[in-house]
Parts: sequence; structure tokens; C-alpha cells
Amino acid sequence: MMKNSWKRFWLGGLVLGVSAIALAGCGNKSDDQSASSDTNSSQVKGDIKLWVDTEHIAAIKGQVSKFEKANPDVKVKIKTGSSADALKDVSKDPEKAADVFMMPHDQIGQMAEAGLLYPIGKKQVATIKKNNVDSAIQGVTWKNKVYGYPYGIESQVLYYNKSKLSENDVKSWDSLTQKGKLGANFAENGANYIFAPLFMSNGDVLYGENGEDLKGTNFNNQNGVEVLSWIAKQKSNPGVVQTNAAALANLQSGKIDAFLSGPWSKNDVKKALGDKMAVAAYPTVNFGSGEKQMKAFLGVKVYGVNQQTKSPLASMALANYLSNEKTQEIEFKKNGVVPSNKRAQEATNVKTDAVAKSVMAMSDNDHSVVMPKLPEMTTFWPPMDSLINDVYKGKINATQYQAKLDKFVSDNAKKTK
Repeated sequence: MMKNSWKRFWLGGLVLGVSAIALAGCGNKSDDQSASSDTNSSQVKGDIKLWVDTEHIAAIKGQVSKFEKANPDVKVKIKTGSSADALKDVSKDPEKAADVFMMPHDQIGQMAEAGLLYPIGKKQVATIKKNNVDSAIQGVTWKNKVYGYPYGIESQVLYYNKSKLSENDVKSWDSLTQKGKLGANFAENGANYIFAPLFMSNGDVLYGENGEDLKGTNFNNQNGVEVLSWIAKQKSNPGVVQTNAAALANLQSGKIDAFLSGPWSKNDVKKALGDKMAVAAYPTVNFGSGEKQMKAFLGVKVYGVNQQTKSPLASMALANYLSNEKTQEIEFKKNGVVPSNKRAQEATNVKTDAVAKSVMAMSDNDHSVVMPKLPEMTTFWPPMDSLINDVYKGKINATQYQAKLDKFVSDNAKKTK
């Protein structure tokens, strides 16, 4: 699950002495047309090792077979991998690692800097930009180069009990917590992932406008102080119930009527609420100067190509194929992965799915922030958790907010070793 990869704290990457090779790949065709259509098929050859998460194997096996049939000089060996651990696993021994692998987009910066990812050629970049939503393109772009093939998007949404709350009730945090009880984690580990985007909701930026400027975080302003003041007030909000691991049990028992989570919770919420389950994009929040759209971090599911692959054309062709419209439709049907492909998003079964509909609504710049790809994100999480936890618990008083934010921003601008 993407949420697990986003919340891991990786140490600095292994910098490998490998030069980047710019390679123009083959253009993607819709549905099941051969990825070799835009290039000489004699160039697309080799034995390829593919790492995918266990739950995705059944969905892509048929597509891999079709790819091999269209490219008879390519043999693909599917192996179980862990997308969340792509950085760690490829770094161990790049020459023995998979040629193509699933990964979360937020590892792209560190992997690209370490020489672990093939930069994608111009023809495929043009195809990716044409076929995918803007947030997915942002996710796979690092220093103006594209390093991955997006095949899905993921964001937190609001799950709620529609027998207790109406569509209008959940449009704002105030009405939601006045008319029902929202389970939220402000006091434990993981609060950072859910509530750090509050700063961006109130107009601040994390690592600059493009998420790549180490010194570009500006949380230590009046907007940031307003966010901390708002977090502190939630401790006395009777409509906010501190809950984390027990959220689903509390939802089923009726202790809470709503909570914030991602597509990974869809089946569990359905079991807990049955026909009472409803889903919506995030509500608005009033930090003291009017309603602002509450934002979430957005993640992009990606196929990466190993920079040290011995079969670069074939590897790029396969990654291209496994991220095309048809494969994304299959991934949605089998695994609930919300497509990044614009045409796949228009499929009836996608548009009518409550969770997918809400994730797609969350995927624009008004509702979400694409998770930054800077390697320094590994050092962002712990202090952000502490800041949110301690403000909520009252361990930091209002007179200390500015100083705490100043220190956070200063520390956040330090380069990882």
C-alpha cells in the first residue's frame, strides 16, 4: 500500500557511479497494441526481470503474456517484490535487481540522484504527458526529467456513515464535527501524514512551489501559526475523537461517524458500515480567515526502469505497456487502483465507484499536494509528527508557536548526509 511507503523514514541513498543515459523509447498505444509499434521490433529484445507486489501479479500476468506475444524476442520473468522497498532493494545490488519494478513516486528523487533510474526518452515522455493527469506527471518528474511510468494515483478521502451525516454535513470540518463525530489522529505517530498538508491548505508551501527547493518551506509565518492554533483547538472539539488503529472498530460500533483514510480502507469500511458507507473528498477548514479547502498528500504509483538494465529498450517498452490505458483498467477492476490515465478514468465502472470518484476529485491542486520527492523528506516526518502531537496535547503553548515553527523550518532546510 502506498501509505506504508510514504510513511517510511529512509536513510540517505547509495550514490552509484553510473552515468545517466538519455534513451528515446517507444510510444504507447492504446489498449493492447504492441509497445514495439513505434520502434524497430528487432531492438526490443532480451530477458527482463519484473518485480511487482504480490497482489498485482494476477492482474498483470495476462498483459505480460500479450506483451511477450507482440515482442517475441522478449522474455519476462515475474517476481514478487515490494514497491515500498524499491529504493532499498534496488540499492543493494543494482546489477542483480529487477529491470522493471513497481515503486511509489516519492522515492524518485533519491533513486534518480543515486543513479538507479533510467530517465525516460522524449517520445514516451510525450505519451505520458498526453495520457495522464497533471498530478501523475508531477509525481514522476524530477529536475525537469521524467523517471517513471505512472499507473495509478492515491489520496486520502473522507469515509462516513450516511445514516448519520448528509452530503452537506461533510462539506466543512465545522459542520461535520458539529453534527457527527470524526475519528482523527492528532496525538500519535502518523499524524504528520494526515495533517502536515494543513499548512499547504492555508497557503504555505513545502520545499517550494514545485517541491524541489530544499530551502523553500515557509511554515514559519502567520499562516503556520494559524494552523497550529487550529490543531490545538481540536483537543476540546467534542466532535473530534482521537483514534488511530481503532478507527474501523469505532466506526462499526458508532463511536465515530467518519474518518480520513485512503483506498486501502475501502473493503474494511464496507464491512464495517455495509450500505451505510459513503465517501467524499476532504471538507473545507476555517483556520480563522474563512473556509479553505483541506488538502491531502497525493501519491503516484509508478513503474521504474533500472538504470543498469542490460535490455533498456525492452524494459522501457514493458514499463510503458504495463502503465497503458488497458492495464490500468485491469488494475482498477482487480485491485481498485485508481487510474492516472485520463481515458481510463472515464470508464463507467471507475466514474461510478464512490472511492475512485473521491480520489479523482482529490487529485487536483486545490485538494492535494503531490508528495515531494526530495531525499530530505526522510527527515521531515519525525519532527512534524512531534510538532502536531505536542501542540494537540497542549505541551506547546501559543506563545511558543512561532519559535517552534522557526526551528522546524530551519532544521527542514538542512541537507541530509
